[in-house]
Amino acid sequence: MAPKEADYLEIAHKRAIEKKTHVSFPQLKYPSLRDEGLRDPVQWLTGKAIDDGAEGLWRVHDKLYDLNQFMDKHPGGQEWLELSKGTDITEAFEAHHLNPVTETMLKKFYVRNAKTPRNSPFTFREDGFYRTLKKKVWEKLKTIPDKENRRSDFLTDGLFVTCLAASTIACWAQNYWIGMIAYIVASFSLAWVMVAAHNYIHRKTNFRMYYFNIGLWSYRDFRISHTLSHHLYPNTLMDLEVSGFEPIIFWNPREKRPFYAKYAIFIEQIFFPFAFIVNFLKKFSLNFLRPNFFKQHYRWHDVIGLLLPLWIYVTSGSSFYDAVYTWLWINCTASYVFFSIGSNAAHHHPDIFKDGDEVSDVTPDWGMHELEAVMDRKDVNDSHFKVMTLFGHHALHHLFPTLDHAVLEHLYPIFLEHCEKYRANFRVTSQLDLFLGQIRMTLKTQPKLLSERR
Repeated sequence: MAPKEADYLEIAHKRAIEKKTHVSFPQLKYPSLRDEGLRDPVQWLTGKAIDDGAEGLWRVHDKLYDLNQFMDKHPGGQEWLELSKGTDITEAFEAHHLNPVTETMLKKFYVRNAKTPRNSPFTFREDGFYRTLKKKVWEKLKTIPDKENRRSDFLTDGLFVTCLAASTIACWAQNYWIGMIAYIVASFSLAWVMVAAHNYIHRKTNFRMYYFNIGLWSYRDFRISHTLSHHLYPNTLMDLEVSGFEPIIFWNPREKRPFYAKYAIFIEQIFFPFAFIVNFLKKFSLNFLRPNFFKQHYRWHDVIGLLLPLWIYVTSGSSFYDAVYTWLWINCTASYVFFSIGSNAAHHHPDIFKDGDEVSDVTPDWGMHELEAVMDRKDVNDSHFKVMTLFGHHALHHLFPTLDHAVLEHLYPIFLEHCEKYRANFRVTSQLDLFLGQIRMTLKTQPKLLSERR
């Protein structure tokens, strides 16, 4: 008989080709609509609703709830319930609600039990890693001053103001070097304010989440692709921030790949500068490809990204052509910076879990899985500015996404103690290692075996 590891590799590659199940979690259905169309957030939600057995309601664990009457009263804002209606929100409910009172409130909206098993591999046992940690964190939060959030607020607002001022100077300046410096500052501050705005997108409706839209992106779409998809199911087949880059960039280990997949690092240099604009045009094109798309999914804030060139035109006194020209350079550079930061932040490395890798438990604790899919960076977590602009404190942010990044740093003592108790795989490396690891991940064709884990 062949060695167990050789058996697993053969089985894993067969599962990947057949596309009937997740490779690492064969008890799950292959996500509907994953490889179809433009792989946009709305399509992802549609496919998830097909698989989740929520019957048009909201599913939490194995029970269905009718939250229609609660939508206007939801403390986090109506939009969260609007977007997640008809899907299994178990992971979102657990991670977004630390106060145990919410479980009591939820019981008021119970309708009936679900008819099908959950299409998710994760568990939330009372004595498991995540639930016990969540209780400790809830108690710890009571001792942290509310004013801690102000550090993040001031930094984010400062980046926004810097972006506006530098954008104007970049177009207005007659001196080449002043204009060039202003252009660089404007580009980086635009990318950084969008990364910082991500800190607010996870939380209840607030004005700083709209900063994310100034780069032609949509915070509403990001709430789906990032918060409801990537954060809850990182590096699984339900992670839209992995599948959304296919067939341009492949991060899952697969034998059968296009010939150009090995050149991903070069493709990134070409694609990343235009990603903001491509995403904007992709969303616009859906108005012609899907009935009622504009009516159902466009909101007033989708035009915020077009206000930056208007701002440059009005404040710089330059021609409309010069304003648009300057804005395009700033937007494309910011796009390159933003996606370079994101793709090298925490999740793409041969030592990090990806669908296909052999797992020791096909029904892992959700929190334990989050740590398997993340690596933190010691040279980023040492500064709040770097944390806010480079997706720092990544492991804790994944576990408690609604908490401000300034609060997360206070949780390390109990978090590290908890990781040691449960032998959780929390890892810290360097930014350089993650950058090189991301390149290696795009070249990886073989899943990781249990014996290869650190």
